[in-house]
Amino acid sequence: MARGNLRRGNPMRNARPPFKPARKTFVPRHPFDLTLAEPLFQKVAPQQDDTALTAALLKRNTDLTPTPAEQTAIANLVTKVQSVLDNLVVAPGDFNTCQLDEVRQVGSFKKGTMITGNNTADIVVILKTLPTKEACEALARKVEEDLKNAMKTEVVTKADQITTTQHDRGFDISNWQAKVRVLIATLPQNIRKLENDIHLDPKAMQSHLAAIRHSRWFEENAHHSSIKVLIRLLRDLTKRFESFSPLSPWMLDLLAHLAIMNNPSRQALPINLAFRRVFQLLAAGLFLPGSAGITDPCEPGHIRVHTAMTLEQQDTCCMTAQTLLRVLLHGGYKHILGLEGNTSIAREMSVWDGVVVSPVEPVYERPADKKESEGMEDMEAVENMGEEDTIME
Repeated sequence: MARGNLRRGNPMRNARPPFKPARKTFVPRHPFDLTLAEPLFQKVAPQQDDTALTAALLKRNTDLTPTPAEQTAIANLVTKVQSVLDNLVVAPGDFNTCQLDEVRQVGSFKKGTMITGNNTADIVVILKTLPTKEACEALARKVEEDLKNAMKTEVVTKADQITTTQHDRGFDISNWQAKVRVLIATLPQNIRKLENDIHLDPKAMQSHLAAIRHSRWFEENAHHSSIKVLIRLLRDLTKRFESFSPLSPWMLDLLAHLAIMNNPSRQALPINLAFRRVFQLLAAGLFLPGSAGITDPCEPGHIRVHTAMTLEQQDTCCMTAQTLLRVLLHGGYKHILGLEGNTSIAREMSVWDGVVVSPVEPVYERPADKKESEGMEDMEAVENMGEEDTIME
């Protein structure tokens, strides 16, 4: 009797807990890639003749490549600055404002992907000591002084005179033909000790250290000449088409490497096929939420590089690639490369041999009550899709 009363007095004693559906695990997907899937599809038509496209790509690459005079000028300045910095590492003498640990060339000059008109080489200087603003200024004065002393034995015209410019990442050494950007970094264990009011920006220090890792990876994995040609062409696209401007140089390096080397034969694709494949991948959603994208090979945690873009930037990049892919397939490659026409083909309707190509409309709509932070994803939209990605600026 007591048991019955106990059960009647506590009706929820044996009740089952409410059902909670398990959260769906986010699984990134690879977009459709015709190059990888080509063995599964039977060809119904002969392969199109890309002779004219290949010639146009090579011509545009030649136009974008710095002239021999430009390459010589910047190489000479880099050699002089590198020599001065190396001497400060080995024998600093009476210079004790800061201590240099390592000097590394990075960027497009080191990789061989520089574009004409942008004669700037990058050198990262890693300090053993903390990178105070005063130490950076003192190092700039010391480098300028040693450069001028080393050039006393040369015939120096007024145009060849060295000038130094300070900025928040380091300093620039330049003459009338070239410029070397000296980027300051510090040892990784010093990053946590930095203070904003006294030292240089910690995020800048981390990006400079990342640039060294990127250059090492590129030197080991992306030394093929076709990759460098494609990178130069893609960098030009980001300058002319606004929708591609959020693509960073590191994203372009990885995208070019993927387009050329990631194929069933494991041999480098011809430049014409690789160029078309870039637009196919972007149009298929390679850099969209939910896509596996490209994992950063230089960072832990399986970071997908395109998550550094906002959702709106990802959408406009895919949208523009879809429009330009149709233009490319109908023979409008000269307008895409900038040999003819202008960039309005990405925004306005165009006609190619009787075929009308209308620009694709955007899909993403920014929430009215929420603004996205620049360089980061809309986290609310990401959570709704069950995505659990690390976002790297």
